[in-house]
Amino acid sequence: MAASPTAANTRAVFAVFEKYQKERLMFVQTVADLASRESNIDALQAACVMSLLRPLLLDNIPAIQQAAALALGRLANYNEEMAQAVVDSDILPQLVYSLSEQNRFYKKAAAFVLRAVAKHSPELAQSVIDSGALTALISCLEEFDPGVKESAAWALGYIARHNGDLSQAVVDAGAVPLLVLCVQEPELSLRRIAASALSDIAKHSPELAQAVVDANTVPIIVPLLANPDAKLRRQVCSALAQIAKHTVDLAETVVDGEIFPNALNCLKDVDGYVKKNAATLICEIAKHTPELAQLIVNSGGIAAVVDYVNETRGNARLPGIMTLGYVAAFSETLALAVIVAKGVPPLTQALTVENEEHIKAACAWSLGQIGRHSPDHAKTLSDHAVLPKLLKILTSSNVGSSPSNDEGSSGPGADLKTKTKRALKCILEKTLSIDALDPLLQPHCTPPNILKYVVGQFAKILPHDVAARRAFVTSGGLQRVQEIANIYAGTAPGVPGTLAQQQALDRGSVTVQQGTSALTGTKMGEYIRTINECYPEEIVRYYSPGLTNTVDNKTSPVEVDIFNNNPFHDCRQLVNKYLLSCNLKGSPRNRLCCFAHMFFAAALITQLELVPFISLRKLKLADGDEQE
Repeated sequence: MAASPTAANTRAVFAVFEKYQKERLMFVQTVADLASRESNIDALQAACVMSLLRPLLLDNIPAIQQAAALALGRLANYNEEMAQAVVDSDILPQLVYSLSEQNRFYKKAAAFVLRAVAKHSPELAQSVIDSGALTALISCLEEFDPGVKESAAWALGYIARHNGDLSQAVVDAGAVPLLVLCVQEPELSLRRIAASALSDIAKHSPELAQAVVDANTVPIIVPLLANPDAKLRRQVCSALAQIAKHTVDLAETVVDGEIFPNALNCLKDVDGYVKKNAATLICEIAKHTPELAQLIVNSGGIAAVVDYVNETRGNARLPGIMTLGYVAAFSETLALAVIVAKGVPPLTQALTVENEEHIKAACAWSLGQIGRHSPDHAKTLSDHAVLPKLLKILTSSNVGSSPSNDEGSSGPGADLKTKTKRALKCILEKTLSIDALDPLLQPHCTPPNILKYVVGQFAKILPHDVAARRAFVTSGGLQRVQEIANIYAGTAPGVPGTLAQQQALDRGSVTVQQGTSALTGTKMGEYIRTINECYPEEIVRYYSPGLTNTVDNKTSPVEVDIFNNNPFHDCRQLVNKYLLSCNLKGSPRNRLCCFAHMFFAAALITQLELVPFISLRKLKLADGDEQE
């Protein structure tokens, strides 16, 4: 029996609609596939794909709605311009409405679109909030399906991460307790995303971190430090660090959750991000109080952090470097704990080999915190040649500005320069080793603001140490001090002085104070004067830069040889040479000079006090003439 015309017409109509439905589904699926490849984004944008996808979000076929949302999410995820186009197309209200009406597959796709829009900027995240998405996302956290919960938690985390206001909006919507519940779910991916969202909320302010703590978060997530999943351990370490960083009370709350020794074990993790986040957690705890720093020391944390700094490179080192500095800053005992744990060598090595300026600056700061407590601490740094390394960085040409500029300077390298300069000053003020200070006593290499501290340390040491005075002369330190005095006074060789000064120089009557007279009232002048007073005036004059020309013009060849060769290495040979020179024919003045120089050199070599000395002024010579 032939089919009725009505039935045939119905099938024909249905066939058209079925074909249209298949074509719509094929279209959105193809667009979604094209949007997954970055090279197609510009072409899709030029084809006005947004206006074509928007009505499909309200299609009566769920599969088409889901595919359209997926395509929009991939487009918005590409860049901020595409995300703004989604907002401008008034698509967000449609998505929010559908979140409460559609199936779980569509909810996941819609939450993906909201996340893709919110990730780019605070303004776009605010647009998501203004569309009413928070309420819909919170309701998704209460869904049974873990995939829907994960998508909603992810979107909430992307909204909260931008700033405190957006994070506060998420907290006010009631997200934190539900996120804490999600952390306790069995699905690993959901637990990771929920822990990450809690971290994003807590990082902005103490109030937001306290809101996370009030939801009983710490006791729930601390045991997860021992979870086998590395990605979950990453997020847990990060969340605890973001909570602990704000205040002492919050840090103590984290510590009371018994994070040790699991947090220290994470420093040995095979996953690099777990290690870095664990180091950040310890750093955020150590910085608050001496008691918390001591707790880390007592838990064996310093040795673990030192090993971490030794094993890592680049930015991953930074939290470990800062931890050592924070611990050492509180007291001599804690700084000694860092030294005993062999924390100085890795800091010195990082200071030398790392290329990033902020890492070098952190190393310089930490070394300064270790060395600023006492001479013993400073000596440990000196034994590792820290001072020359810091000086090299300070005077390096690739550091932003001149080392002699003020600390308030800005520009590339300014922070590195400032921290290096402060570290040098802190360590120098406690350094009492002549051998450590001597390489820095370079008037033409060391910046004046550092040289002042170097000379000041010599002024503290020399008046009370005979052996140091001898070593200071034989190493050339006294001569360099006279050069510094002349440079500061503007009387360095090649700089013309007044006529009276030049005549005095020609007569050989240069006084001890001439090089420092221009420095009266300055700390440098006081330091140099103190050093010069440790030696006889003739010794100081002997090493003054201006005396060389006078000696060349006014003395005999024997005296020139004695002055210029400076033979202070073998006492017996020196004395014999002076005795031989005194038997030679010459003026009484020349013979007397020989005896005087012999006495001064022998006194230096035998480490005698140089307070008594022979004055060359107003002496009655053998011929009865009174000479200068």
